[in-house]
Amino acid sequence: MYLSPKEASERYNIHSKTLSRLADKGIIECMRMPGSNHRRYNANSIEKHLQLPGIKKTVLYARVSTQSQKDDLQAQLLYLQEKYPGNECISEIGSGLNFQRPKFLGLIERVLLKQISLIVVAYPDRLVRFGFDFFEWLCNLHDCEIVVLNNSKLSPHDELMQDFMSIMHCFSSKLYFLRRYEKKIEQDYQTDIDKPDK
Repeated sequence: MYLSPKEASERYNIHSKTLSRLADKGIIECMRMPGSNHRRYNANSIEKHLQLPGIKKTVLYARVSTQSQKDDLQAQLLYLQEKYPGNECISEIGSGLNFQRPKFLGLIERVLLKQISLIVVAYPDRLVRFGFDFFEWLCNLHDCEIVVLNNSKLSPHDELMQDFMSIMHCFSSKLYFLRRYEKKIEQDYQTDIDKPDK
């Protein structure tokens, strides 16, 4: 990220002449704006020079469940970038029921390390399908806020149905296992009854 002399000066409490001198010596990176010749300083190189911990970031997070929903994913990203331009974007394809999504876990890990101050999502279920309140509490505990833009158009009805079917499949599998277990117990019981007493 590049900052104007005023922005860099205010952000890092360094006089603009000092920034200019550091840039001339090649200690920090800078670029000149075409036409005006005004400088823009690279924030990362200033932080590296000052050995400051990274400034906490705003992260835009978008998610869909399947590859076939890539257009929806792109629409989410465009919407988020329109509302919060110039911030880091994370997009992911995976079920909102799955808390083991790699990019989601990476995001939460960065929250726990207090590297993120704001997470922006189009709708709560873009982050997680269930347990949003818990993740919001966890983020708040680590000085991170979640902003939900509540754009329901970006939360596809089909995806909700798909997640519902996943939950039903999970429960029906458990019921099938319980029925099998019940039959096995009945068979064992019947076998014990049928055994002649010695």
